[in-house]
Amino acid sequence: MNEDIMKGKWKQLTGGIKQQWGKLTDDELTEIDGSREKMVGKLQEHYGYTLDQAEKELDTYLSKDR
Repeated sequence: MNEDIMKGKWKQLTGGIKQQWGKLTDDELTEIDGSREKMVGKLQEHYGYTLDQAEKELDTYLSKDR
């Protein structure tokens, strides 16, 4: 999913993202606002993922049927 689509579907995605990554706060999700780069950064910050790992986790999540 490219960033334009992610931004467009952000409101729909946030519920599932909160279930998948419960350490992310509502304020952080508002700050991320569909930005792939910010989302990857928050995953690294909260879960200790490497850059590659965070990108892979996000890609896997986004590739599921939404």
